Amino acid sequence: MSDHDSREIMARIQAALAAAVEAIRPFVPGRVAADQKSGGRGPVTLADTAADKVLHEILLRDGEGWLSEESADDFSRLSIGRVWVVDPLDGTKEFVEGIPEWSISVGLVEDGRPIAGGICNPATNETFLGSRETGVTLNGCQVGMGTRTKLAGATVLASRSEIRRGEWKTFENDGFQITPVGSVAYKFAMVAGGLADATWTLCPKNEWDVAAGVALVEAGGGIVRTIEDQPVLFNRKTTLYPGLVACGAGLFPEVQSHLKLPIKTPESVNHRQ
Repeated sequence: MSDHDSREIMARIQAALAAAVEAIRPFVPGRVAADQKSGGRGPVTLADTAADKVLHEILLRDGEGWLSEESADDFSRLSIGRVWVVDPLDGTKEFVEGIPEWSISVGLVEDGRPIAGGICNPATNETFLGSRETGVTLNGCQVGMGTRTKLAGATVLASRSEIRRGEWKTFENDGFQITPVGSVAYKFAMVAGGLADATWTLCPKNEWDVAAGVALVEAGGGIVRTIEDQPVLFNRKTTLYPGLVACGAGLFPEVQSHLKLPIKTPESVNHRQ
């Protein structure tokens, strides 16, 4: 992107996040009604759809594509270079339970690669913005990723649901601190902002879960790979990844080596966090 293009995109993302926060404001976390999506794909609330509506209105321009968890996908995006990939409310389970670990996630993808992103956690008043041209900011202040090169003593963010299911027991005595967090987008943002050293998920994730987070981590100079150590590409017909790893470039070789230990990736694709 040119400098002008980058400034316009980042301003659009910031405005869209702010509008989505206002759209969600009438819904009180912990006291909001939720329905179950078809196929047991997790909860959905009126807050999800309200945020989706305003994000679509503010972000989308002629010639751009759209992929959102809360919008029907007609696959027209597959023939478009620039595509918005958004999750209007990532961590709906935590939102419904009143746990302050949910977020609004907006990523912009160009030719399959994330070029800009924004993630806002209204419950903690944190807004992360980033692009390759601008680096990463937290509430307007420039931030950097951690420089740790060893997992010993590191803070690793784990899926709260995966911990509940016992899937992280294999890591409990490995010398790093495991911290449960709900929204996967928020976990990626915290790593990009230097608030944690790494995160990985053992369960499948969709493009909308992670597009903004991948954009932020890469904008901060970090690395994101699938759990099978493949690069993360976007705007594909099949939106699901087998699981993801995100951390600083200096830490990646040790994380990569650590995750080569036998790990059973769950068969189910129904777990969102």
